Amino acid sequence: MGVNGVEGADARFLDRAVELATRNVAEGGGPFGAVLVRDGQLLATGQNRVTRDNDPTAHAEVQAIRDACRRTGTFSLHGSTLYSSCEPCPMCLASSLWARVDRVVYAADRHDAARGGFDDRTFYELFSTDRASWSTAVLQRRTATATDPFDAWLTSTARVDY
Repeated sequence: MGVNGVEGADARFLDRAVELATRNVAEGGGPFGAVLVRDGQLLATGQNRVTRDNDPTAHAEVQAIRDACRRTGTFSLHGSTLYSSCEPCPMCLASSLWARVDRVVYAADRHDAARGGFDDRTFYELFSTDRASWSTAVLQRRTATATDPFDAWLTSTARVDY
């Protein structure tokens, strides 16, 4: 049995995610890495590129999901496992759900990230409060054409359901 009960493929792929994260720090990136695996085969990897690319969505998990979808030619990663060096933030967790990932396995947790200066706990707490109390206003302003894109989608013969 591996450290803390982690063994086999989980330990191997978590180690790879942690190694990517550690190497990314040495290369000037953030301390996060991720790998996507299906049927024991590595599909894609990702490293945090937020500051390098000036892209706040360039988290390691999102980078790995984007790469895996490009490589497989589909938006569905059904049957795969996302291994992350750290507990995915709400954005990355939602991205995993949208990508239809079967499992998410992580090494460090949100408290470890907070100790390193990455306090995702703030977002977890925010989402459990009423939007009226958020520092960023999130408002609906319904227009007469608000549902037109969905009506077009429902009548499209070229749509790909997901």
